[in-house]
Amino acid sequence: MGNDQLQVLNALDVAKTQWYHFTAIIIAGMGFFTDAYDLFCISLVTKLLGRIYYHVDGALKPGTLPPNVAAAVNGVAFVGTLAGQLFFGWLGDKMGRKRVYGMTLMLMVICSIGSGLSFGHNSHSVMTTLCFFRFWLGFGIGGDYPLSATIMSEYSNKKTRGAFVAAVFAMQGFGILGGGMFAIIISLGFKAKFDAPPYEVDPIKSTVPQADFIWRIVLMVGALPAALTYYWRMKMPETARYTALVAKDTTQAASDMSKVLQMEIEAEAQKPAAQTPKENASPSAYGLFSKEFLHRHGTHLLGTTSTWFLLDIAFYSQNLFQKDIFSAIGWIPPAATMNAIEEVFRIARAQTLIALCSTVPGYWFTVAFIDKMGRFAIQLMGFFFMTVFMFALAIPYHHWTLKDNRIGFVVLYSLTFFFANFGPNATTFVVPAEIFPARFRSTCHGISSASGKLGAMVGAFGFLYLAQNPDKNKTDAGYPPGIGVKNSLLLLGGLNFLGILFTFLVPEAKGKSLEEMSGENEDGTIGEMGGQTSSSATVSHV
Repeated sequence: MGNDQLQVLNALDVAKTQWYHFTAIIIAGMGFFTDAYDLFCISLVTKLLGRIYYHVDGALKPGTLPPNVAAAVNGVAFVGTLAGQLFFGWLGDKMGRKRVYGMTLMLMVICSIGSGLSFGHNSHSVMTTLCFFRFWLGFGIGGDYPLSATIMSEYSNKKTRGAFVAAVFAMQGFGILGGGMFAIIISLGFKAKFDAPPYEVDPIKSTVPQADFIWRIVLMVGALPAALTYYWRMKMPETARYTALVAKDTTQAASDMSKVLQMEIEAEAQKPAAQTPKENASPSAYGLFSKEFLHRHGTHLLGTTSTWFLLDIAFYSQNLFQKDIFSAIGWIPPAATMNAIEEVFRIARAQTLIALCSTVPGYWFTVAFIDKMGRFAIQLMGFFFMTVFMFALAIPYHHWTLKDNRIGFVVLYSLTFFFANFGPNATTFVVPAEIFPARFRSTCHGISSASGKLGAMVGAFGFLYLAQNPDKNKTDAGYPPGIGVKNSLLLLGGLNFLGILFTFLVPEAKGKSLEEMSGENEDGTIGEMGGQTSSSATVSHV
């Protein structure tokens, strides 16, 4: 099987780390930077939207978004992302990675601008247009998940593939950081120019009319990084693995990769398929919903979907009740003591600090160690520590709420996040791009990531309600009583433990070629393609 491998794929597999690897990381990674910026920047401005559009005269506290509106504004992008992951994942296997890649980016640019231009005469129409654009923005972001992962894994060599795919994902950390830092700069600028009294001093004047520009600017700036990378994305050649294994054009694959690798690669002649024994040829034709696929990759797909689902419940539930945790531990003072712009600044500062101290370092630890420790070990370790720290937060929860212990709470909270990112948050993204055959790779990655987004919705909305105080007099306005933060954290700890168990379904891809992992080597993919090409299935890590 080894010498059968298509030369072009082998060249990719054994290529030394070169400049084109880094350009690929940046091109794919800027998409991810934008994804994270767009998905997470909304949580910086939801409180501001409440003050501007849901102000109640004479109320003791500033206006807040009603529960159903808050859920829609925060969550509609997730619904779009889930749909986009499935649709563009499937399309990436049908039309080729590159052609679909540009579409997702244009969609993100248009909808980022659209969501900042949300218009209307009253709060209802502004929120409706905002939700409309956030849905389609999510749809574009969804396409970026399977395509970025697949393109990067198909371009990489086998020695450092894990680190390259993880580096693309790690740009998410910079996106969250960028969102927070940009909101800090904008709010400081506005605060200097339009100073206002706190809400409790003057409810009306505490929200200056210009504050309406803040959330629009924050949302629209998400279009910039996406627009900047569009040109470079269009210049990238299609991946050799797609061209050779799916489109069956080895000549084109060889010529594309000769340019990329800057070396001569001869195109292998496509010999007549007759040379391949018939019985060999049959398995390669199996479809995604066939028994053969279920037999070969069924448990793998279950492993990648279940672990991503469980991880995202924990990951997104925290990201969304983050600002409530900050208020509880005193990083963000009571809303009535601040004006609208001050509140944006405080929320953005807290989110930036968390990103800087725990989120960003976690991603890069994964990049550094994934090809040494392997995906399996990192994922297992991450889930294990997330379980431990969740229980450490939950069991003595009352202890953490006391003023003297707040810093301890933040440290444990940051550690939970650190091990999500130096752990399953990164590995669940890397693995589905490595273990499935080329012709299903982007679809299966899309299915896995969509399962994750389903978990994100459970985490984001389920826990908005669950984390409410059981005493109905102490809940946030408009919410029914929940099970409280303590029990929510206990539940999350239990879900992380399940993540440990499901990790055992996922195979280790460290140091192996993509074709070796997907079984394309032994297949008759060869038969279909003819001659050596057939073994093209061996295509190494392009």
